[in-house]
Amino acid sequence: MAEHNDFGKAGEDLATKYLIRDGYKIIERNWKHHKFELDIIAQKGGELIIIEVKTRKNELFARPQDAVNERKIRNIALAADQYIKMNEIDMPVRFDIISITGTGNDVHLEHIEDAFTAPLM
Repeated sequence: MAEHNDFGKAGEDLATKYLIRDGYKIIERNWKHHKFELDIIAQKGGELIIIEVKTRKNELFARPQDAVNERKIRNIALAADQYIKMNEIDMPVRFDIISITGTGNDVHLEHIEDAFTAPLM
């Protein structure tokens, strides 16, 4: 596995631990179906929460959450729609971003709840 993939997986592991500590039930990690992909699917308080995790070593060029652009949001929404239909889920859906910056013991995690809404398709 490439170094950036290892780094991203470590970020997702950290995000998962944080979510569990905060009372979220993790339903899926790295869910894939054809071209669709979701980082973390969780549940809390009667909501289905789709969480995009962005990990960067630093913020020299941009904040991690800035990588979640319109195209990425559209892809996440399409994937979430597919997941919901396949699993016949009937509950409110929220889209969050977990932004992780740093390495080693110097890591900053920011959980942005309700970070975006799904575009009309």
